[in-house]
Amino acid sequence: MSLDEDARWLEWVTKQFETIAGDDKEIDIDEFKTALKVKESFFAERFFALFDSDGSSSISLDELLEALELLIHGSETDKLKFLFQVYDVDGSGSIDPDELRTVLKSCLRESAISLPEEKLDDLTLALFESADKDNSGSITFEELKAELENFPEVMENLTISAANWLKPPELDQKKRQAPRYLTRAYWHNNSRKLLFLCLYACLNVLLFIGAMLQNRHGGVSFMVAKGCGQCLNFNCTFVMVLMLRRCLTWLRATWVVRVLPLDQNILLHQIVGYAILIYTVVHTTAHVLNFMRMAESSEYHLWEYLLTTRPGIGWVKGTASVTGVVLQVLISLMVLCSSTFVRRSGHFEVFYWSHLSYVLVWALLVVHCANFWKWFVAPGLVFLLEKIVGIAVSRMGGLYIVEVNLLPSKVTHLVIKRPQFFHFKPGDYVYINIPVIAKYEWHPFTISSAPEQSESLWLHIRSMGQWTNRLYEYFRESDSEMVSPKRLATSLRNRRQLLTAQEELFSSTNSNGAVAYNEDDAIELKMYRQNGFEADEAPPSPPSGSQGLAEPLPDGLEPAERGEAPPLREVSAKFGENHRFCNIKCYVDGPYGTPTRQIFASEHAVLIGAGIGITPFASILQSIMYRYRMRKQNCPNCNYSWCENIKDSEMKLRKVDFIWINRDQKSFEWFVSLLTKLEMDQADEEPEGRFLEMHMYMTSALSKNDMKAIGLQMALDLLAKKEKRDSITGLRTRTQPGRPEWGKVFQKVSEENKGKVHVFYCGAPALAKVIKAQCEHFSFNFYKENF
Repeated sequence: MSLDEDARWLEWVTKQFETIAGDDKEIDIDEFKTALKVKESFFAERFFALFDSDGSSSISLDELLEALELLIHGSETDKLKFLFQVYDVDGSGSIDPDELRTVLKSCLRESAISLPEEKLDDLTLALFESADKDNSGSITFEELKAELENFPEVMENLTISAANWLKPPELDQKKRQAPRYLTRAYWHNNSRKLLFLCLYACLNVLLFIGAMLQNRHGGVSFMVAKGCGQCLNFNCTFVMVLMLRRCLTWLRATWVVRVLPLDQNILLHQIVGYAILIYTVVHTTAHVLNFMRMAESSEYHLWEYLLTTRPGIGWVKGTASVTGVVLQVLISLMVLCSSTFVRRSGHFEVFYWSHLSYVLVWALLVVHCANFWKWFVAPGLVFLLEKIVGIAVSRMGGLYIVEVNLLPSKVTHLVIKRPQFFHFKPGDYVYINIPVIAKYEWHPFTISSAPEQSESLWLHIRSMGQWTNRLYEYFRESDSEMVSPKRLATSLRNRRQLLTAQEELFSSTNSNGAVAYNEDDAIELKMYRQNGFEADEAPPSPPSGSQGLAEPLPDGLEPAERGEAPPLREVSAKFGENHRFCNIKCYVDGPYGTPTRQIFASEHAVLIGAGIGITPFASILQSIMYRYRMRKQNCPNCNYSWCENIKDSEMKLRKVDFIWINRDQKSFEWFVSLLTKLEMDQADEEPEGRFLEMHMYMTSALSKNDMKAIGLQMALDLLAKKEKRDSITGLRTRTQPGRPEWGKVFQKVSEENKGKVHVFYCGAPALAKVIKAQCEHFSFNFYKENF
């Protein structure tokens, strides 16, 4: 820092200190913990002891500045000495295994990571044995420094990052940049949408001017009202066209998708909705002004013009004014209840039921305006046909939820028996209705199973609103109820028969001489059967359960290997602590296409899921790896396998990067079995590198350059290399702490040069804006899952 910058920083720190310290000008341990925002008191106490150089049990401004001078302006050696003192709890000048274990245990709590005691011991020994070069039984400062030099990314910015008040403010003024919407990259990546919006705006202007010229005899307010009315005729019809889901899904498979922004239909629907609100407000205001002028020279008062049919305005018994007032109220409520605040705050039902008033709005528009039916008749018939087809398809045959698994973070995994006529693409979504939860409510969810999974359909539903919470609670309460002995005995008998049949398949070989399943699955199945299936015991999940291989039992076998196992799903019994079989009626409307249908036309795909946003990518990844396995070659003389060229007419993909960002450790349990299976499919290195690379991020974990997490992240790295498995998820892919640095992530993707990059995202809207801005910078195509 320059002298001027240093002076400004010193002034800022002094103000921060005065805010925290209060009248006594000293910071005690409680104030220190509050300011530091440290979850684990161990680090707060260690930092406080080291800051309190005079041992007075409080920190003065001078002591704080001295410590900050070391942590912010000091050299790497100075910072490492401070870190060594944190780890050296007894002040002996060296770190023994017990001290290191205490520190790592506190690191785990600080990062919200839960590991068994045995794993903690393994982490401690891995780091201690690596750092203790001379095998003296303790780690000296020089040994710790030498160990840290093996992790250069840790040394980039060694700070106590959780304490915002310990950081200097951003003194460098950001260079003024052109607004994002004026950049060349933005126009290039959004050309279809921008061109469509320009055409939409021009059409509205032409309609407005044309209607004004036709009614120029009635005065300015009358002309404006008629101009807005003509625009409303078009927009109130066009807003419906943008939600013809079946037609749009069909169009996505044609050349039209390269011309029209079909993937932006929801955004365009929202824009048209706001335009309708603006037009109605201007239209109503203009008519009020016109009625005020008319009331001055007629026998009717203003309120009669607005709220009665006496003046006889309107083509259906003078009801134009009355229907206009009702329409203004309904449209305003629809737009208000459609706001992000309402939909994202757990009140989706408010949006759902208020939006159903569109039927009443269209009926009133027909009565209100003599010409509206001419605009409405053709799109209305298509819309009605879509609804009829949707109802017919959803009611054809009986669909049943046959299996339920309650996952961490209140996620409900539904397994639905898939009808033969139901065909979908990876990433598609459906509307589901479960009468026992809500008889008339339909809610959209992404299909998380692959199209190649012919017997069942998966939905992963996170509890975020009234309906989803009722769904989770319904099955949780069902799990707690006792199952009748007769039905349980039937379930156990069927299960024994099923496992006997499948054990025979394990011991047999297929026509190519290959074992049907691997040895680990056979051992696990055998252990499961040996459990005895006692009525008072909860058996573990089967080896091919609904979170494991491509399909849950009993449909886990390929069609040629399935055999004649008894129909296990017809029973209704508890199978595990949060896992049960059932037979619950449901209706499914769909499938409907999403932007992810573009994935197989791209060359380098980057899939980014935030939290439960992984659901469309679960389907996509399974489908990709299914096609990948179909193209895999096996050496006849050894066990080596490879895939020389995966690019073909059906799938042009050359590389897939999958990024999953989760808030906590438990959320990884949703799909960790699936991801493990995908890793096993790529056990062999390919000539051009791995086709599928996975990147896991845990935002609750502290970053590697944070003093409170350095030891833990080093230990996790060392143990992962030793065991070839991540301690947090059990995957081979190492879980990274914190959030991705998107600039570095996309820079690496760009340097791989695997072809045109398409980025697909599903998750929180705030993160979507950040990723989209980075995509525009690197000229990547960006697609956001939205329905």
